[in-house]
Amino acid sequence: MAGQTKIALGGGCHWCTEAVFQSLKGVDRVEQGYVASIDENSTFSEAVIVHFNPDLISLQTLIEVHLHTHKSTSAHSMRDRYRSAIYIFSEKQSEEARNILNGFQTEFENQLITEIYPFSEFKTSREAIQNYYLKNPERPFCKKFIDPKLKLLQEKFSNKTKFVKA
Repeated sequence: MAGQTKIALGGGCHWCTEAVFQSLKGVDRVEQGYVASIDENSTFSEAVIVHFNPDLISLQTLIEVHLHTHKSTSAHSMRDRYRSAIYIFSEKQSEEARNILNGFQTEFENQLITEIYPFSEFKTSREAIQNYYLKNPERPFCKKFIDPKLKLLQEKFSNKTKFVKA
């Protein structure tokens, strides 16, 4: 698709991350799965690849939404699998993402733990869990974990959303 680009984001459970980014205007497609990066810890982490039109939504907005809709300032024992990360596809995108990330630090009381990594490999989730929220909005997991994220998205970014069922 002309004018489309992509960024990969890890922010906890990929079911949640997928639902958040599917809700944004300018996002054409979200691939849910597992991303490996080119770094010393290239294990696969839950993440999404967000395909977007930069004429309709900026990388800055995507990163801002990302930082506000997962625990981007707290470490926990499962951070390898649920890494707070931005996976970049080019050196230009890396520089832009780093500048954006640094600019948002002042919005958070605690230090952001979100890291920027070069994208290496992607494994798509099995079909049964893709579009999880769209298929299962009434499931307890969705009510407990995804609905609050979509509510926050609607409150903070209402002019950027396509739809929100929270």
